[in-house]
Amino acid sequence: MKKNLFGPAIALAFVFGLAPLAARAQQNPVTNAMRQMVKQHANWLVAGAEEYPANKLNFRPTPQQWTFGHLMWHIANANDFFCSRISGDKAPALGHITPHSSKAVLLAAMKKSFNFCEQSLANVKDSELDQKVSFFGGHQITKGAAVIAMANDMADHYAQESMYLRLNGHLPPTAMPHRHMGK
Repeated sequence: MKKNLFGPAIALAFVFGLAPLAARAQQNPVTNAMRQMVKQHANWLVAGAEEYPANKLNFRPTPQQWTFGHLMWHIANANDFFCSRISGDKAPALGHITPHSSKAVLLAAMKKSFNFCEQSLANVKDSELDQKVSFFGGHQITKGAAVIAMANDMADHYAQESMYLRLNGHLPPTAMPHRHMGK
């Protein structure tokens, strides 16, 4: 009878090779998910801002809502705020931008803020999420709570951006036929 050693060889390769890699990848599941979320929203929000017409930055659906230029300005500032709180790194100066700056200036600020987030969050660990940080109004919250607030904020920004795009005859990035949701 001929023995099949293929199965045991695969099992040993997994135990000694792939299993430790898989374990290391899951050492920080929350912060790894946070970093992936930031990267995904950076792609979507920047692509949406690039798609949005420069001559409609002052568009607002109702008098109570922000203009699209204000949304772009807010995204850049919110990214810097959240990521500096979570990482402890000082956000770089965005320069003199306002909600009325040009599309090119606002887009550059958004990109700079997402780059800061990706760099500053690269070394944040799950074991740090119970640490207290200063938040809006001087309140102290945990880094974990700041991560959740940032996730909510980015989802809110993408929903706003998607609405503005659709109201101006453009599809948001996740609705474009050539884009994949997981990309």
